[in-house]
Amino acid sequence: MPICEVTAQTLIGRRPQCQLCGSSLPHTGTLASGLGPAFGRPAAAVHHQEVAKKAQQKTATTGRQAILRIPGIATLAVAVLTVCVTPAAFAVPGLQALYLVPIALFVWILRTRTVADARGLTVRTVFGQRELPWSELKGLSLSKRGKVSAVTTAGEEVALPTVRTRHLPVLSLVSEGRVGDPTGLTEDMDTTSESPSTGQE
Repeated sequence: MPICEVTAQTLIGRRPQCQLCGSSLPHTGTLASGLGPAFGRPAAAVHHQEVAKKAQQKTATTGRQAILRIPGIATLAVAVLTVCVTPAAFAVPGLQALYLVPIALFVWILRTRTVADARGLTVRTVFGQRELPWSELKGLSLSKRGKVSAVTTAGEEVALPTVRTRHLPVLSLVSEGRVGDPTGLTEDMDTTSESPSTGQE
């Protein structure tokens, strides 16, 4: 495990700072002259042990996670659009407002996503974010175009951006079976993992 080095600012009464993660470390005692950076190593070791423990606890709580978003290659199309808009934007005063179109598309690409984990779904759009726990979901609604919406127990349909029918096995796996998989792919995986291996003598 890496050991943090404490800067010389500790000697003038300021709290030592971890040079790896940037967070403040607790004082380990009264500083005396002649003590170098190694003075803060015990506190640094304990600090990183606590950080690693919290990370493990968070992973155990959230379990699997799937982030469904627009591919980053889409930003290349935004760059091409910006180049195409430039001649028209400077042709007439006031047309610089055309740059708002690629900017809006860029923000839409970066923000729009659906995150699924063991706790539920998190739907993020340009203007907001909404969390849908699995306990509040009645099921999923599928459209003819392959789009997927979440249906709450209150009967409300919430569109899941970037989620298509091909992602249903992923949602079923992440939700630990709370969402059914009509393709049967996850059932085949469970059958394969549970079947005992046979050997030949």
